[in-house]
Order: sequence, then C-alpha cells, then structure tokens
Amino acid sequence: MPMFNNTRRVKHSPEQMFALVADVEKYPQFLPLCEGLTVRRRTPREGGGEVLLADMSVGYKAIRETFTSRVTLDPDNLKILVEYVDGPFRYLENRWTFRPGERGCEVGFFISYEFASRMLGLLMGAMFDKAFRKFAEAFERRADVVYGRGAPSALVTET
Repeated sequence: MPMFNNTRRVKHSPEQMFALVADVEKYPQFLPLCEGLTVRRRTPREGGGEVLLADMSVGYKAIRETFTSRVTLDPDNLKILVEYVDGPFRYLENRWTFRPGERGCEVGFFISYEFASRMLGLLMGAMFDKAFRKFAEAFERRADVVYGRGAPSALVTET
C-alpha cells in the first residue's frame, strides 16, 4: 500500500497552519491535482471542532476522479484526520499534526492509500506519489501568501 510521511518546520504558528489546512474549500486554489472540493455536510464534534463530509475532484491530463472523505477537525489537539468514504480507492487515510516549534511549528503529514482498481493504480499511482511530495510545499507557500513570508522552512523528515 503506497504511503507518504513528511514533517516540515514552518515559520507560522500551529494554529495558523491548522486553520489553513482546515479551510478545505480553498484547496482548488493552490493544491496540486485538486480541481474542486465541495463540503456536503458540517457536523459539530462533541468536545469542539467539527466533522466534514467532503467531495474532492482530482485530475491529471485526461483522467478525472471524485472521492468522498470524512474530515475530522480537532482544533484543541491541533490534529486533522481524513478518512475515505467513497470513490476510486479501496483505502485512504490522511493525518495532519501541528506541534509548536522554535519560531513556528512542525507540520506532520501522513497519507496511506490504495486504489480499488489495479488499472487506475497503474495510471494514477506515480502521479499521486509526486503530488503528495509537493503537498507540504503547496501548503507552506499558501501560508506565506495568507500570513506573510519569513525565513525559509526546513524539511525535517520524509519517508
């Protein structure tokens, strides 16, 4: 099962980065492959935060797919969990963490997925891997636009 794990130090606060990643409707403006995102439902979470049911449309050249996921926003613990509901995957889980760090925060990004169709996996797999490697960078660039630019960030770990 393909997997990508990355931690980056950024110059923005954990709360700023959480808010940026939680603002899913803005993804089509800056996220690679994301052509559209619609939140179908927002449900308040007991203890704070909310759970979204969202449809994301991704595309590359002639291939277009839409999938539905449940997004759990946990602002008290600065965590976001994305779980697959429906679409072209057999499995998809994505986790974000935001920890205070020196002059900013550490943003953790983990994703594990498997396409339901072997053919789709062959067609889209390599392209998805490349896109996931650019996700952290795309969010960091977006944070610089939204919150202002500062010293460059450093990649901490990637697997």
